[in-house]
Amino acid sequence: MTSEKMKISIRDLHKSFGSNHVLRGVGLDVADGQSLVVIGGSGSGKSVLLKCVLGLIKPDNGAIEIDGANIARQTGGDRRLIADLSGMLFQGGALFDSLKVWENVAFRLVYAEKKPRKLARDKAIDCLAQVGLAPEVGDLSPAELSGGMQKRVGLARAIAADPEILFFDEPTTGLDPIMADVINNLIVDRVKALGATTISITHDMASARKIADEIAMLYQGRIIWRGKPDAIENSGNPMVDQFVHGRAEGPIQMQVRREFAKKK
Repeated sequence: MTSEKMKISIRDLHKSFGSNHVLRGVGLDVADGQSLVVIGGSGSGKSVLLKCVLGLIKPDNGAIEIDGANIARQTGGDRRLIADLSGMLFQGGALFDSLKVWENVAFRLVYAEKKPRKLARDKAIDCLAQVGLAPEVGDLSPAELSGGMQKRVGLARAIAADPEILFFDEPTTGLDPIMADVINNLIVDRVKALGATTISITHDMASARKIADEIAMLYQGRIIWRGKPDAIENSGNPMVDQFVHGRAEGPIQMQVRREFAKKK
């Protein structure tokens, strides 16, 4: 990967909340146009890592470089850079109930980029079509949509500004397996169409295998394995093996038991 252009480079990233050391020296490179999926159990630090990259949380130490610019300093320019370059699909959809669907999709175009509402609506309808939703859906309210449709609308909003970087936070949470696969296929299709660089966080291995060029596992605040999706079944790492196969017994469970024993 060293000969490839790195869109995102994370170096020795640390973040603690009091005595809770969440990120303990995370290092990741994501090449231009690559889709990286970060897996890990609840509390492993996936969401904190994503929020640091998005500029929502300031890391304690380390660097986060986007196109070579270190945004970990959290200046106004840093926040504008990541906002201008990126789109985000939130775990819960995060649609505005008071706005119509098309207004949700075009929110950034109208309120940040100050585009005329007619042009913004046309772009929103086009983005809805790209995720398989008819034009009339644009005039509905989010409350009238199923969970799967809300995810599609969230994806349409994420791609509306033609971003160079896309972030996906548990994109299939709460969906049945068929709809989850529909969303995964849409993600792969839209990411390829945009040529975007993506970072996704998930504990859904079916989703990770479908949308990833590479998978990295975060455990106890560090990246403990990284590789191609077809290599994860034989990673040679007992923590990765336990997580991938969903086994209750193994080194991760033993750590949980030790922590529980300490509390007792």
